[in-house]
Amino acid sequence: MFDRALLALPGARGAYALTCALTLVRALAVVGQAWALASFIVGVWAGSPLAAEAPWLAAFLACFVGRQAILAAQDAYLDRYAYARAHELRERALKAVFAAGPRLTASRGSGAVVADVVEGVDNVETYVALIIPKMSAVVIIPLVLLLAIFPLDWVSGVIALVCFPFIILYMVMIGHTASDEAARRHAQFQVMSSHFVDSVRGIDTLKAFGLARAHSARIFAVSERFREATMKTLRIATLSSAVLDAFATLALAAVAIMLGFRLVDGALAFFPALAVLILVPEYFKPIREFAADYHATLDGRTALAALGELIAEGEGLARAAADAEAAHPEVVAPAPAASAPSLAFAGVGFSYPDFEGALSDVSFSFAAPCKVAVIGASGSGKSTLLSLVGGFADPTCGAVRAGGATLPTLRTPAWQRRVAYIPQDPYVFHASVRDNVALYRPDATGAQVREALAFVGLGGVVGALERGVDEPIGSGARELSGGQAQRIALARAFLARERDVLLLDEPTAHLDIETELELKQHMLALMEGRLALIATHRLHWVADADYVLVMEGGRVAWQGTPGAARAAGVLKKLGGAL
Repeated sequence: MFDRALLALPGARGAYALTCALTLVRALAVVGQAWALASFIVGVWAGSPLAAEAPWLAAFLACFVGRQAILAAQDAYLDRYAYARAHELRERALKAVFAAGPRLTASRGSGAVVADVVEGVDNVETYVALIIPKMSAVVIIPLVLLLAIFPLDWVSGVIALVCFPFIILYMVMIGHTASDEAARRHAQFQVMSSHFVDSVRGIDTLKAFGLARAHSARIFAVSERFREATMKTLRIATLSSAVLDAFATLALAAVAIMLGFRLVDGALAFFPALAVLILVPEYFKPIREFAADYHATLDGRTALAALGELIAEGEGLARAAADAEAAHPEVVAPAPAASAPSLAFAGVGFSYPDFEGALSDVSFSFAAPCKVAVIGASGSGKSTLLSLVGGFADPTCGAVRAGGATLPTLRTPAWQRRVAYIPQDPYVFHASVRDNVALYRPDATGAQVREALAFVGLGGVVGALERGVDEPIGSGARELSGGQAQRIALARAFLARERDVLLLDEPTAHLDIETELELKQHMLALMEGRLALIATHRLHWVADADYVLVMEGGRVAWQGTPGAARAAGVLKKLGGAL
């Protein structure tokens, strides 16, 4: 169960070498302990005074204490090493996730990513802390003890030598089966994690449509599949541990029987027989301890492989974005006043892993300042289009032109630094008002934050708080209404004036009409001088737009000016469909 990927961790070879050295000293201490104890017992049995045998007893105690001290020091060192490596893995995984952007979480599932980064890293920490000393002990201790047993009694040495390879062979056979089952269990765990996240996100919708009870049956089915996979893995691990214990017990019994027969007929002296009898249980102890922790190492190995795949995919996506940016340095944006953004799609398409043709043959061309209303029914492709424009996903076909350069994707840091995004449900972090508003501008001063809050109509509300802009908000702190959360998102966009591409995805879908009309005025003010795309099914936005894009079935069904849309009867037709 030793994964070669473990050796790729920083300092892994040094940690393994140090552990092997300490294990060798422990093995020698075991030999010394057995020799001293056997000598003491044989001496006392022969009638020697206790005072004469006291040095052997002292030697036994010294070996015992030294062995335990080495083991404690080794465990403490490996615990620190495992914690450090786990911390580095979690940081690297999080950096890869954030660098790759939403495409990574979309392809793997946000629940699965969170499970890998949180529980998976904990499993890897346990794996590293266990597998290095266990593997060292399995390799070194039996070898050293076997070299000590053979001079004492070659028959016992042959029995121990013959039994050990059978145990290793059995472990290898079980390992392949258990590894496959652990991988299947991990896959079921990822499915359950993603299903849980989706259920939490959609619980209000399920309740609204009366589907909560039916959905609970699906939750139960997913949970049962994970339970069955877990129990199957545990059954294999438990049975393998029991069989290995049985093998070791039978081998010990065979040694004891042979020693007994030969002691009776006088072919073997008491001292070597007793010393061998003390050493043989220690000979099989490492393999039995390994079997006892088999399940933990199995989970850790699977988690390490999953984390490696997550990091590799995330870093690969980040490198691709960086390469695209390096190939087109002209996309890097100066201040909006010096260079207004332009954007053109030609035959762009996009497909999700489980949904082909989410967007097909999308073509348009905009240049700032321009307010574009992206209109269409739910599922028509509005949000997917905004994901491509925001650089959250890569087109599967077609050409994108931005800032005068033709690009394979807009998922480059340079373009994303130009984008301010206001989603349907803005996320309010568990942090202060200042930190939430200054999301795009962490260096913003308190005065700038208060100016942004005043602009969106939150100046009085925040001013009345006990700690003002330093008041904690979000989960576990002061909760905000839907309208207030939208105002926080608007304040973020106001503060980031250098971001000249503004994307709004159904920003008022969950608000009452009074709040929507009030916030609309703030949104329109933010759109001035920018390239702004607002995805909505509220047709009143068309009157304030410069251009209209009508989406239907993942395609652009119509595009043109608001006046042309009214003249062609497009809005009347849409009003009946929305």
